[in-house]
Amino acid sequence: MIILKATQEKLLAVLQSVAGIVERRHTLPILANVLIRKTGSQLQWTSSDLEIQIRTQAEFDGDAGNFSTTIGARKLIDILRTMPSDQTVSLESNQSKMILKGGKSKFTLQTLPSEDFPLVQESANFGPSFSIPQKTLKDVLGKVSFAMAVHDIRYYLNGILFVVEGKLLSLVATDGHRLAYACAHLEQEVPKQEVILPRKTVLEIQRLLVDKDEPIHMQFANNQAKFLFGGMEFVTKLVEGKFPDYNRVIPKNHKRGILLGRLPLLASLQRTAILTSDKFKGVRLNIDPGTLKIASTNAEQEEAVDELDIDYNDESIEIGFNVTYLIDVLTNMDQEMVRVELADSNSSALITIPDDANFKYVVMPMRI
Repeated sequence: MIILKATQEKLLAVLQSVAGIVERRHTLPILANVLIRKTGSQLQWTSSDLEIQIRTQAEFDGDAGNFSTTIGARKLIDILRTMPSDQTVSLESNQSKMILKGGKSKFTLQTLPSEDFPLVQESANFGPSFSIPQKTLKDVLGKVSFAMAVHDIRYYLNGILFVVEGKLLSLVATDGHRLAYACAHLEQEVPKQEVILPRKTVLEIQRLLVDKDEPIHMQFANNQAKFLFGGMEFVTKLVEGKFPDYNRVIPKNHKRGILLGRLPLLASLQRTAILTSDKFKGVRLNIDPGTLKIASTNAEQEEAVDELDIDYNDESIEIGFNVTYLIDVLTNMDQEMVRVELADSNSSALITIPDDANFKYVVMPMRI
């Protein structure tokens, strides 16, 4: 039976949309596979890692009839990538194997029974659905996701807090040393819900979102979140735990502020970062009337100093930061100007976008 016939480009695009979560090595071998269900000319593709499940549908040419199986996702993608994008490929079933043909190439691949594929049990009590343009969510995620923790023992930091209340969707990420907050406005009123999306889920959604006004529909339950967008259904487990109270972390009344060009500041930090040591990424900022001096040293007693002219005529401040935390935030913004607000050399700094209350970044100082 010919399961499908399509161009390499179409089949590869469908596979890549679901295969991002598939691990090459897994304790359950079937989780390295993608589940294919054929109903007439409609093919449904499902992948899972037991915590996330992605499902999409597409129409392909092929023989009529119903069929289901599972096949190695990465192997299939690796083979397809070696073929021209306009080449017609076909998948045929042959007992417990699948045959992939394209041009003069033929690959015989092992399958595992579809009934053994462990589907994620969907929650029965999802909250109300709300939507936002995909490009808006992609933008907001980009402004905070870099601040997520990686493998932190405080597992609730290894992800992003989503807070929806009224007509506001707020996203917060922190690793304990810095915190990023961004929000977007919704068209519909939604009752308050707070969930923590796992790091892997966040990275996968970022990969799949497009820079278009097409909506992404979201629903939250106690232990799951569901996203519908671009013909895909994305269900994920949530991180359990209590996220820190981010409102207490964001400084409210820093009196001293500097307005800086984002790119000149980024370039200056990148230059001085070269002479920081791998273990100790500290840079020293000396803020004086009219001048910002950025300096770094390392164990070999080398030193870098860079200066920027600034519009500032308050008290001098000397403060140290992990340069990576400053470079991260500036790299993930696209505005021309940024505002840096400070209280003193021992208090955290607040980085914002002028005339935009929808983004805040807090970074703790370090002793140098």
